[in-house]
Amino acid sequence: MSPLATDDSGSDHGAFVPGGRFLVEGANGGPLANKRFAAKDLIDIAGHKTGSGNPDWLAAAAPAPRHAEVVSRLLHAGATLIGKTLTDELAFSLEGRNDHYGTPVNPRYPDALSGGSSSGSAVAVAAGLCDFALGTDTGGSVRVPAAFCGLAGFRPSSGSIAMDGVTPFAPEYDTVGWFAPEMDTLKAVGEVLLPTRAPPPISSIRLVSDSLDSVDDDVASDMMHAASRFTADAPVQIFDHVSLEDISSAYQSLQAAGIKSALGNIITRLRPRFGASIAERFSGALSIDDAAVASALQVRDRLRERMAELCPPTTALILPVSPQRRLPRKVVPSSLAKFYRIALGLNAIAGHCGMPQLQLPMAADKTDIAPSLIGAPGSDLALLSCASRLPA
Repeated sequence: MSPLATDDSGSDHGAFVPGGRFLVEGANGGPLANKRFAAKDLIDIAGHKTGSGNPDWLAAAAPAPRHAEVVSRLLHAGATLIGKTLTDELAFSLEGRNDHYGTPVNPRYPDALSGGSSSGSAVAVAAGLCDFALGTDTGGSVRVPAAFCGLAGFRPSSGSIAMDGVTPFAPEYDTVGWFAPEMDTLKAVGEVLLPTRAPPPISSIRLVSDSLDSVDDDVASDMMHAASRFTADAPVQIFDHVSLEDISSAYQSLQAAGIKSALGNIITRLRPRFGASIAERFSGALSIDDAAVASALQVRDRLRERMAELCPPTTALILPVSPQRRLPRKVVPSSLAKFYRIALGLNAIAGHCGMPQLQLPMAADKTDIAPSLIGAPGSDLALLSCASRLPA
């Protein structure tokens, strides 16, 4: 294993669900032989309940009859599963806090949140407890924790990885993603999970310059510094065509519609006890109206047209996934609201357009936030290959 920060204390940093440490051995040999991984507790493991970060959900669940397809593929490739990791309740958060099970500790910045909702998976990798980990990403739930914990993280193109055996949230936007401490492992996992078709190589990298207008000065500086090292191509703009606020609002409406369709009946029947902030979010999602959805679809269509122009299959775009380098564990409500307003819009671009997005890892001696690269739908393997060749 090649950990970012090996943990010798016996602590799991709150990364795993209660009772969530166990082994499922992988096949002998294979491209991921001798690699250990963990899986977010939205992903089925045969013989274990999927609790989705909520004790009432857990109590109502039956043990999964089989592994989720994504887990089976990794086991077949030789990787060994070491357990199930904590998630924010039903994946409805970018923070990494769970009122029932606690807040995992960010190994790199103990005074900062790990990011969510794939909090436990990110923390397990950052603590050196496993070589890689599975998360889910609907609106940033892999990309934000990767950024906050200094990891490589990948959200694949929509529909590129089967969601069988994964608790739905907003299915049209749901993906299974993964974390690793460095690009070689991130890419190796992608070569196992992603479709084998060979997309054209990426030959152009361009900074989304107006993505820097809504972020902190230090984050903008981090993005510009990365762009100066990666590319000499001219920058582009997105938000002169579709505003960041409209992108964010449209995402929240379409996410809510997906939640209502996928989870509304279950929530009404189970009446699970959610933490206060999560309960409020679900209440709002379940009351979404058709007019808001229709308006959101128009925004999404405009964004898709713009991104198709800016990001053909041979191009990747640089942009941040967070308006600030990290969130303090004791973040005040006003700061949290500002974070969500901007982060949801930045992360919604990939979701609205079905695009893959890769959060680059942070160098071990740095305190900055690394940039992400977003590519055209289906360019996943090309994006991983491009990122693995970039200067550290």
